[in-house]
Amino acid sequence: MNRQEKKDFVEDLQVRLLKAKATFLVEYQGLTVEDTDRLRGELRKSEAEFQVVKNRLLLLSSQGNETACMKDSMKGPSAIAISYGDVVGVAKTLSDFARDYKNLKIKAGQISGRPFGPDGVKRLADLPPRDVLLAQALSAMQGVPTSLVRVLNGVVQKLLYALKAIEQRKGECA
Repeated sequence: MNRQEKKDFVEDLQVRLLKAKATFLVEYQGLTVEDTDRLRGELRKSEAEFQVVKNRLLLLSSQGNETACMKDSMKGPSAIAISYGDVVGVAKTLSDFARDYKNLKIKAGQISGRPFGPDGVKRLADLPPRDVLLAQALSAMQGVPTSLVRVLNGVVQKLLYALKAIEQRKGECA
């Protein structure tokens, strides 16, 4: 790459990193081209991209955005997974791939400028998908009004039973 190509590459990567919801840094050395292509295909399903990047160019590209918090991990052969959509899906894909292919090692990740190590990526991968989390939150929020309605209904029901009992007593007395 000549100087102008490097400059264009850094500018392009900066724009992509600014759009990213999360980024993950991995060591890819030892993966075959077919394995790397398979990983790229899996990551595309989660609205992410995977690119091998020179650390120096990645350092330059990450200046002024949230990926800069991972600069300590930018050593050795590195590739970056940039997530534009489902962050948990990307973490799951990388964790599953790292489990199946021992040559892929997760170095670090960041979400909204908060860095975390390989263990953080694994914990993130263990979370249920976004749709399931939203359904659980909705279920919890829906449970409160339902319980309130049941309690209020119980009060009204007890009042009706009491009135019915009073009516029956008056009927017996008459």
